[in-house]
Amino acid sequence: MVIQETYRLHNGVLIPKVGFGTWQIPNGPKTFDSVTQALNAGYRHIDTAANYKNEQSVGEAIRASGLDSIFITTKLESFIKSYDETLIAFEQSRQALGVEVIDLYIIHAPWPWSEIGKDCSAGNVQAFKAMEQLYKEGKVRAIGVSNFNVQDLQNILDNCEIVPMVNQISYFIGHTQDEIVAFCERHNILVEAYSPLAIGQLLTNDTLIQMANKYHVSPAQVAIRYCLEKNTLPLPKSVTEARIIENTKLDFTIDSEDLSVLDSIKGDPRRWS
Repeated sequence: MVIQETYRLHNGVLIPKVGFGTWQIPNGPKTFDSVTQALNAGYRHIDTAANYKNEQSVGEAIRASGLDSIFITTKLESFIKSYDETLIAFEQSRQALGVEVIDLYIIHAPWPWSEIGKDCSAGNVQAFKAMEQLYKEGKVRAIGVSNFNVQDLQNILDNCEIVPMVNQISYFIGHTQDEIVAFCERHNILVEAYSPLAIGQLLTNDTLIQMANKYHVSPAQVAIRYCLEKNTLPLPKSVTEARIIENTKLDFTIDSEDLSVLDSIKGDPRRWS
């Protein structure tokens, strides 16, 4: 089953091929229940972030499950751009999650969300150097970045010791960020695809609906499978148990002709009117 398969990061760490996203799920019962349902459905990779404010409930759900070897990703707040503050923030996330070791720790964005596009090159280097230290100390198993473009990635490669293991970016049918993906492939950086359903906007696409009917699956399953066919790691999110379960049923392949059709869809559906 795909839900049980893994990718191998360039440092040898295995990461489940599909992760469960928790963005916009509030701390408390909503997060606890959705993560519990995801684990029951077979997910073994949970993605959270300090910015989501739900690390505590993610950790509680994982402990309550009694399952071992759950891969946990969390993220450094986007506004933190110093060495010492990164170390402090990591400890806060570790305590909130209730774990000794975090599997994957990444810089959430190359700039603060309140100042998108700001040049924080020096700060990103300092934050990543702190992550390198955490990695060397065995407090994290892998380190990476999110929302980094080619210039942002090159800055890390030029000024840090360790090549990021992942770059988590917005990636879905019609919005595949080919330049960034090609750069990541050249440097063996795994691309994680957040919002693989384009926050639900893809699900009303006529082409996707027709293709879903052909494969006897849902449009969401086609969208998630597309990410896998492109060797990226999708991070679907839902708080509805039936959809959480449905999104794990990915044991089909999209043939090359249909992939070409999906590749031909252009334009970010989040901006469709």
